Amino acid sequence: MRLDDFDPNINVGDQRGESGGDGFGGGGGGGLLFGLLPLIGSRFGCGGIVVVLIVLAVFGGLGNIGSMLGSGGGSQTSVPTQQSARKSEATTACRVDASSTAACNAFSSADKTWAAIFQREGKTFEAPSLQFYSRSGRSGCGAAQSAMGPFYCPTDRGIYLDTSFFQELQNRFHAGGDFAQDYVIAHEFGHHIQNLLGVSDQVSNAQRQASETQGNALSVRLELQADCYAGVWAANNRDRLDPGDIQEGLTAAHAIGDDTLQQESQGRVVPDSFTHGTSAERMKWLKRGLDSGDPAQCDTFSGAI
Repeated sequence: MRLDDFDPNINVGDQRGESGGDGFGGGGGGGLLFGLLPLIGSRFGCGGIVVVLIVLAVFGGLGNIGSMLGSGGGSQTSVPTQQSARKSEATTACRVDASSTAACNAFSSADKTWAAIFQREGKTFEAPSLQFYSRSGRSGCGAAQSAMGPFYCPTDRGIYLDTSFFQELQNRFHAGGDFAQDYVIAHEFGHHIQNLLGVSDQVSNAQRQASETQGNALSVRLELQADCYAGVWAANNRDRLDPGDIQEGLTAAHAIGDDTLQQESQGRVVPDSFTHGTSAERMKWLKRGLDSGDPAQCDTFSGAI
């Protein structure tokens, strides 16, 4: 996919080279997702993570990391200085390696695309941040661990990424290509859109009244909608697509379906434990977004999926 270079004004943080998530052992991160972390660690999306983290946030289990995003001490710093610092941090973080640059390019594109969509629909858009870390880090939802895969934290509105996942996507899941990587970022950005629209809160509220199986089913619908939103982003940048890009995305969606992952990891499939959707469902909703380019076509909560 032929994306423009990232806008240096995007909100990017970089924890690589820091000591990691010390002091956050009980705050989030591992131990979540109804005991399904081994499965979640093998895919991106982490809708189970986003849903459970929202629930934990409601019950006061998550902290606030506003200072981590560069907002602390704002009263003592001029706006131009803040903007210059953000621009410098984004440029440095995004140029660490090719994977970082690719992630920033996709993030920047999604940022511009969704800002334009929200403007057309008369809605207020607020950009998330992209937070890089290596192996372990910190988030507003607790510890960030690379085993969790890329995830979105609704508490601080950050997309968290250990870029080593891109290698895993290609080597382990045989889902290579630049568009497969872009799909990862676009999917997580889709979770931010759900947060802005209030969908995430609605799901967490419903899950508090639901059984575990029902809660998992709601998580699946949340994840599939994020897949659809990823397709919407791509459709609105159709002129940037290269031949084969769509197939790369569909291959990635298939590789990280619950049924495929469970069959590979445990030799059997347990539908009641699905939190992201089957391979066929993930491909279906990604393609719906690609075909329509319309967020209104991404209603995974009405009717069958």
